[in-house]
Amino acid sequence: MSVSISASEHDMVQPEIVSTVFYSATVSDSLAILVAETVNGTEHLTWCNEGAVQLLGYGLEDLRATPVRQLFPTLGGGELKLLLRRERTARMTLPVRTASGAVVQAVVVTTPSPGGRMWTMRVISTANEQERALRATADAHERRFSTLTERSPIPTLLSEQGMRLAHVNDAFCSLVGLRAEQLLGTGWIETIHEEDLDRVIEQVVAALDGDEVETQARLVRDDGTIRTTVIRFAHLFTPGTGAGFVGTIEDITDRLAFEAKLAHQANHDPLTGLPNRTLLAQYVAERFVVGTGGLACLFLDLDNFKVVNDSLGHTAGDELLVEVADRLRATVRPADLVARFGGDEFVVVCESVDETAAVALAGRVSEALAQPMRLGGVDIRPYASVGVTVQTAEHVAAEELIRDCDIAMYQAKAGGKGRVSVLDQQGRAEARDKLRLVAELRDAIERREISLYYQPIFDTRDGSPVAVESLARWEHRDRGAISPATFVPLAEESGLITGLGLLVLDETCRQIADWDHLLGASAPARANVNVSALQLDDNLAAQVAAALERHELDPGRISVEITESALMKDPASAREVLQQLRDLGVELAIDDFGTGYSSLAYLRHLPVDCLKVDRSFVAELADGHAEIASAVIALARNLNLCTVAEGVETVEQAEELARLGATYLQGYSLAQPMTGGHTAAWFAAHSKDDR
Repeated sequence: MSVSISASEHDMVQPEIVSTVFYSATVSDSLAILVAETVNGTEHLTWCNEGAVQLLGYGLEDLRATPVRQLFPTLGGGELKLLLRRERTARMTLPVRTASGAVVQAVVVTTPSPGGRMWTMRVISTANEQERALRATADAHERRFSTLTERSPIPTLLSEQGMRLAHVNDAFCSLVGLRAEQLLGTGWIETIHEEDLDRVIEQVVAALDGDEVETQARLVRDDGTIRTTVIRFAHLFTPGTGAGFVGTIEDITDRLAFEAKLAHQANHDPLTGLPNRTLLAQYVAERFVVGTGGLACLFLDLDNFKVVNDSLGHTAGDELLVEVADRLRATVRPADLVARFGGDEFVVVCESVDETAAVALAGRVSEALAQPMRLGGVDIRPYASVGVTVQTAEHVAAEELIRDCDIAMYQAKAGGKGRVSVLDQQGRAEARDKLRLVAELRDAIERREISLYYQPIFDTRDGSPVAVESLARWEHRDRGAISPATFVPLAEESGLITGLGLLVLDETCRQIADWDHLLGASAPARANVNVSALQLDDNLAAQVAAALERHELDPGRISVEITESALMKDPASAREVLQQLRDLGVELAIDDFGTGYSSLAYLRHLPVDCLKVDRSFVAELADGHAEIASAVIALARNLNLCTVAEGVETVEQAEELARLGATYLQGYSLAQPMTGGHTAAWFAAHSKDDR
């Protein structure tokens, strides 16, 4: 490359200008070369060579101070941005205004500098041989572009001026079912759904002004069918013609249909097609207004449904549920909601009704359900227990309405089944009793009246006890023993689970320290502590660390058990908490593995040490079904995790699990849960036996 710059000129030329010029493509001395940059928001020429002075007729100093826009009279603001791109070289055939005011046709090639602050501009007159060769090359490029767009699978529109199409490719013709001749000009507008036309035109106008825009619009095919699309418009400038646009179309009809199907599946029962519990809660919440009335709920539970399943099979049971759903829909008003709450439970929600009307509807529903139907060759009459609740001033939340009609349903069932019951004082008293139980649970936690039992865990290699699992027990002073299946969910519902969890953790650590003092090397090597999903937060690791430090225990003495379903409620957050525990040195186990429908791909990234094979899979061994237990054990082995099979009830199960490769076993047939003192004695005795 050779560009003539005099010594005096060189002294005045900024280094970046020199860099910009030499960064551009190779040129000869005969070409006109200019450098442009943005000064105070306006693009100005800041340097030029002698070739530019000769071509354009400007004096050297005049040309250097000339706005770029003055050279190209046909360019608008949007087109000038296309010429002076920061991302890549741009090329346009443009009329260029000379100093005399005359206009010459030229090819203008702009190349941005490496820093993106300046542009080299090459102006090549079309009167010479070189330009004719360049024009031929450009024509070849245009032919290739035309072939590419016509065969592209992406529907494409091209307007060289305004709304009128100059080009449409085959993919768009196929999309709307019309020939290209029918779409050119303004014919394509006829394919836009009339309700979307104004919005599409607004977006076209924005594109003509230089914006890149997109909009969702429906297209009407020649056969009358409708396709939903996303149309993206980009500005296009054609020298000598004006502003146009390029439009690309994405057909999203099938995607929207699939998303709608997924949304429907997420909110509807797959068997009956009725809204499920999630949609029911949303529906009631949207219509519930505190202090008003007129919103009623009917809660239905089929009587003796289990008998149908057990005697006629689950297929017959499913047929019964579908028939019940159909009868409910046919009996209620068109505006009423019928939902499947779960199992054989259904809920009807009505608006603008009083208690009398709600009870009357419940009676009609009961009569409709009791009509005979034939299942598995047997005539049966489905009966239901129905609970009715109408919103009152006592209801302060939407869920209370459903809760109360659930209570009323149980009252109806307790009264002899096949009945309709309106929530009475007794039902409300029972609800208040639940509140009292919550208060008593709070007191029991604060007074450390929750005791712990410990169940040994055995190594399958030699049958030796290697650990224990801590199990919470509540002996109520008036009610007697209350099952963890009752008080743990109650603690979760009432916000007491953190206090309960801390009690279990601290007491377990205290007990391990006592065992160490009493038994020395014969003490259990580790204790497994269950953690609720509600405890999986950033405080858990610090709470575990504090308990270990308080009782001077090594972190390896504790294994935290978290149910699979708890992990999958918020996998990303759960993983962070698990990693904090792992960094602390605590062992981690997933409880009830295989029941929570977790992603196996996600499991591979969890920092866990052990999988607990759920007792339901262990129970299947008695029926000769070892497939799931075997799969879980094999999966754990492949991930270098140990396994604890829980719920081992027989010697045969223990032997089969050992054969399948389970690492540890736990169950009543091996050892029952014991108090801390009995556990110490048990381990001492077994240690002696081992010796």
